[in-house]
Amino acid sequence: MNSKNLTLIIVIGALLLLGGCGCGGYNKMVGLDQNVKGKWGNVESEYQRRADLIPNLVNTVKGAADFEQETLTKVIEARANATKVNINADDLTPEKLAQFQQAQAEVSSALSRLLVTVERYPELKANQNFLNLQSQLEGTENRIKVARNDFNSAVQDYNTVVKSFPNVLYAGIFGFREKGFFASEPGADRAPDVKF
Repeated sequence: MNSKNLTLIIVIGALLLLGGCGCGGYNKMVGLDQNVKGKWGNVESEYQRRADLIPNLVNTVKGAADFEQETLTKVIEARANATKVNINADDLTPEKLAQFQQAQAEVSSALSRLLVTVERYPELKANQNFLNLQSQLEGTENRIKVARNDFNSAVQDYNTVVKSFPNVLYAGIFGFREKGFFASEPGADRAPDVKF
């Protein structure tokens, strides 16, 4: 066996090895990408559930004749703004996730103000429809948290594979880019100021 044949065998072996790693890595990245997209769909579904509950909650609260209209208007506006922000599962960049989070944070804030304001209306606190909607809303907020945690876990698994060797060599070529996480809202690291 001469050196020319040996070199050819080594080159072919290296190409087969890299090709095999590339195929396995590609398939793994595709599977993890699809998992991230599925988890994102779950997040959107939970936020949609919340958005669907808000009109029922607002209509129930409107029944209290002297309820502050400004509070209801802010909830309705926040919901409308949040439903305008759509993110394609193929483009889950940190910037787009931050934009989505900001819109959802406005809904959360408006709902919190609404629920605090309701405390001043005993007829609403005794209304069974309102209590049921409030309970469903609390359950939905818990589901959103779980869906976001599942999404972040799927993104972590995906990003780890995309950035690992040898996949990092192929990821950019095949269009697999790092995806963004849901992050805590600014100020969430500080304890809230509770006053009685």
